[in-house]
Amino acid sequence: MMVEFPPVEEGDLPAIKEIYDHYILNSTATFHSRPIPVTELKEILGISLRKYPAFTIRAGGRIIGYCFLARYKNREAYDRTAELSVYLKPEFTGRGIGLLALNRLEEAAGKSGIRVLIGTLCGENRASIRLMERAGYTRAAHLRNVGEKFGNVLDVVIYQKEI
Repeated sequence: MMVEFPPVEEGDLPAIKEIYDHYILNSTATFHSRPIPVTELKEILGISLRKYPAFTIRAGGRIIGYCFLARYKNREAYDRTAELSVYLKPEFTGRGIGLLALNRLEEAAGKSGIRVLIGTLCGENRASIRLMERAGYTRAAHLRNVGEKFGNVLDVVIYQKEI
């Protein structure tokens, strides 16, 4: 399957929202508890920020996911670091596409002068943890009982990679 990573455009937001809403309503991959408006999604993706790009993930011309970099902290000292996120339609997980997305984000980060990437994951998100480890990320932190969703108290794990 040929996978492409064009930059996110305004017209992509409804398809991206549909993917994100699935994870909001059905998983702990995000700690949002209810669907967010497109305007907030647009802000999260920062589609106008060159240093922190957002990409759709396409196969056969269809959007099957998206990935993006985000500012880690709003202080100049952290400008060498970014947080990353990858979301795929459920039927496209487990096919190696997540690894391709991480590679694309690492390439874009390097071009932006970013040297450290961070992934923040729910501690029960085993598939994403395996993906991060397979891509060479190391566990940097384990925060216990810091989140709550679906009536469960959840851990957060943080992975990082120097690129």
